[in-house]
Order: sequence, then structure tokens, then C-alpha cells
Amino acid sequence: MAKLRVFHYPQCSTCKKALKWLTEQRIAFEPVDIVQAPPSKSELREAWKHSGLPLRKLFNTSGVSYREGKFGERLETMSESEALDALAADGKLIKRPLVLGGKTVLVGFNENAYSEQLQK
Repeated sequence: MAKLRVFHYPQCSTCKKALKWLTEQRIAFEPVDIVQAPPSKSELREAWKHSGLPLRKLFNTSGVSYREGKFGERLETMSESEALDALAADGKLIKRPLVLGGKTVLVGFNENAYSEQLQK
């Protein structure tokens, strides 16, 4: 398995749960502060393609950036490129944690999904 990078926000309780779970399972990972160093547009495009999720699922819909940017209204009319640009420009727009490692992509924290993808 490729080295896992976990894009997280240090104050996020969901991120803390994910990091704790990964540590308890002895799964090696590199924590990356999603605000200080958000994934690039190309990384996000790759993650989105591998995830099989609709692009809107990469957005943190409960965040201030999402609300203030009116992405709830704008997302349906944005191009893929515009949506990916917005995500790459503001780490707080990205649903977190975002786990990337080769073809492994996990968005948010769901213990069952993590177990299924990471404990092979």
C-alpha cells in the first residue's frame, strides 16, 4: 500500500477520531494540515476519480467557507475545473479528513470504510 497522507484540520473532532483510529490500528500515515497545505487541484482530481463519489461529496457542506461562498447554490452550475479550483484554494472547503494513498481514497471518517480499505 502506498504511504497514506491524511489531510486533517487539527481542531476537527472527526479528524481526531480518524487519526486515533489509524494510530490504534498501527497504520502508518503522514498527517497534513488541510488548511496550511491543502491538496493540489491535480491531487483532488485524482482522488475524486478514484473515490467514485460525486464531486459535491468532496465539499465540507457544514463549514463556514461553504456557506459564505454560497456553494450550496453555486455547485450545480460550476464546472468540474471551477469546483476543483475552489477546493484546492481553500482547505476548509474540503470534507475531512481526506485520506489519500495510491488508489485508496477515504472522505470523512467511517470506521467500517476505514477497516475495509486499510486492513487488507
